Amino acid sequence: MKYMATYDLMETARNTNEWLGATARAMASYPVFALTTNPLLQLTAAWGEVTERSFSRMVTKPDWGIRSIVGPDGTDHLVDITPVVEGDFGNLIKFAVRRREKMARQILVVTPMSGHYATLLRPTVASLLPDADVYVTDWHNARDIPVSAGKFDVEDYVLYLVDFMRHLGPDTHVVAVCQPVPLTLAATAYLAAEDPAAQPRSLTLMGGPVDPDAAATEVTDFGRRVTMGQLEQLAIQRVGFKYKGAGRLVYPGLMQLAGFMSMNGERHSKAFADQVFRVARGEASDHDAHNRFYDEYLAVMDMTAEFYLSTVERIFKNREIATNSFVVAGKKVDLGAVTDVAVMIVEGENDDISAPGQCLAALPLLTNLPDAKKLSHLEPGAGHYGIFAGKSWRLNIRPLVLNFIDANSGTAAAPPAAKTPLKAVKAATAAK
Repeated sequence: MKYMATYDLMETARNTNEWLGATARAMASYPVFALTTNPLLQLTAAWGEVTERSFSRMVTKPDWGIRSIVGPDGTDHLVDITPVVEGDFGNLIKFAVRRREKMARQILVVTPMSGHYATLLRPTVASLLPDADVYVTDWHNARDIPVSAGKFDVEDYVLYLVDFMRHLGPDTHVVAVCQPVPLTLAATAYLAAEDPAAQPRSLTLMGGPVDPDAAATEVTDFGRRVTMGQLEQLAIQRVGFKYKGAGRLVYPGLMQLAGFMSMNGERHSKAFADQVFRVARGEASDHDAHNRFYDEYLAVMDMTAEFYLSTVERIFKNREIATNSFVVAGKKVDLGAVTDVAVMIVEGENDDISAPGQCLAALPLLTNLPDAKKLSHLEPGAGHYGIFAGKSWRLNIRPLVLNFIDANSGTAAAPPAAKTPLKAVKAATAAK
């Protein structure tokens, strides 16, 4: 079981640090120590509290935390999160608002599968809920998926999106954020050729690598430097015996987190040191700014090895979307087949993950889409996170997205009433 020992070693280190934190917090918090004025005891207890919380969050899926919204009548409406299409590797979930009629806008938010859970887009979803019926792709942690469920690569991801769009029907507006942007574009083109009636009304593509070579970043530089063999040796491991997916080849979430943290190591170190002193002084709280951010940031999920490797090879190295040569289930996906779906591109001027130009490259690929149905927006001063969850999203981009949706809405057939499982996805995957 090659690499399984390494996976369990990482989990052991995480578990040990969580235990050390809990032990330090408990030991330094004995009432008898209140008789001494030694500040090291308070700092030790504070360090233990911050450490225990940080390492425990790494293996915990965050809660959506969207309990209710305020309706137009000023009353609270409870929100139920229910799966409407279920698959082995991900579900389509609906944020169902009680006591509210069907909204004119129906939005599908396509979330990234890039190390964090779909809850990373909690602010985006929460801000859209008062004005639309919102559906979200909720991807599962690969460590919890048995090997018997089979593989999951970029083609399977596209087929999941195709099934989700078919289920929701043509009166849907899709908002894709970051990593899934090129695959969402491919799913729409796939539908344009195979099932035109199921195409969404509009696509809003935000900060995604349609053409990684359009603007260099650290991500694209890394993709060019490393070979696929090196990447497989360095990044891929087998899930340990602790989880349901034991033996599955994955790109571990803990390894991804180490990479995330190293990119801004000094800033993260300072943030944790400052939090320790805040806890020691009694100034911290369970939901303060530090904990709200890091409870989400530290919660990471494993990706299947085939998804990670095929993303690097096909999207970044071979640029199959950028060169319009992407193939799904043996069928070439022609982006020129998209003729009716309005497309808006949103980029952040200071985005250092998917730099300006990478996402904009989608528009020239849509050769048969009228210019009147193409729109782009570059948000001044915005970084990657800001375009979908920060101040720029709240004040500028969200209104633009809603106006774009309204401008491209129309009368369409109602979505199918039947709630069917992912038969189409499984059948297509089995046929590959």
